[in-house]
Amino acid sequence: MNRPLIWLALDGVGHPADAPAGSPWETELPTLRPLIDAGLALDATLGAPGLPQSATGQTTWLTGQDGVAAMKGHFGPQPGPTLRRLLDTASLPVRLTQVGARAALLNAYPPGYVEAQARRAHHGCFPYSFLAAGLPLNPPGTPSAPLPLLSPTLGLEYRSPWAARGGPIHGGAGDWWRTGKALAAVRGYDLLVFDAWFSDMLGHLGRETPPDGLLAVAGEYLRRLDALLSGLLEAGAAVVLSSDHGNFENLGVKSHTTARVPFAASGVSLTLPDGSRPTNVLEGGQTLQGLYGL
Repeated sequence: MNRPLIWLALDGVGHPADAPAGSPWETELPTLRPLIDAGLALDATLGAPGLPQSATGQTTWLTGQDGVAAMKGHFGPQPGPTLRRLLDTASLPVRLTQVGARAALLNAYPPGYVEAQARRAHHGCFPYSFLAAGLPLNPPGTPSAPLPLLSPTLGLEYRSPWAARGGPIHGGAGDWWRTGKALAAVRGYDLLVFDAWFSDMLGHLGRETPPDGLLAVAGEYLRRLDALLSGLLEAGAAVVLSSDHGNFENLGVKSHTTARVPFAASGVSLTLPDGSRPTNVLEGGQTLQGLYGL
């Protein structure tokens, strides 16, 4: 590719079509919702009982292999030895690196995370797969083109009341639009990935009576994601958006859900090698591999 594919890998975000009334998806999202509504809604259960989990779902997306079958059920949140073996050999960052392509994880990892992992490594699937490929966390880019790294909270505080850093909760979307434009201008990479895990963390705070402010911050998070996406698309970036399982779309429960998940794109075609459209997350992962001829 003469420009990188930018993969927005949402965590725990079920499709709007499977969301209950009063969902965060009712937020006004002029760029994000049209993209998702024009895309696909994929099954995340892969025929297994129980609730889909992050480690098996993300491994499936990253490798195009059935992580649920490998574990004989849903498993998460972090990958254990069985899933790590799949990620070591078949994840997209590993396979791209093996054929001389360039990939980078866009998440900004604070020193505390790096120190904690040095004491006891328990990475999620995305950082694990990039490290397995021999690629660094917090990649600097090149001297002439530094990478704009992203806060997974998109500038919101990690804990309640989730105030925006340096401003009111409803400020800051313009900054993410500019960040999207800057990302779209990056060259010299074949794949850039944003592991957007904050949505799953917010989803797990759901209750029959959600905590005060939870719906507001969930909507604000989506507005910031919408602004980032708007900057990307206005600058002509090729973008893929996915999710591993449901959760955030239903703040009336604290658990994951069996909702279908979004798979949407701009600038690339979401079809399998035989020309058919994917129907589940396994076929979604195979579609991503196929975009690179893998």
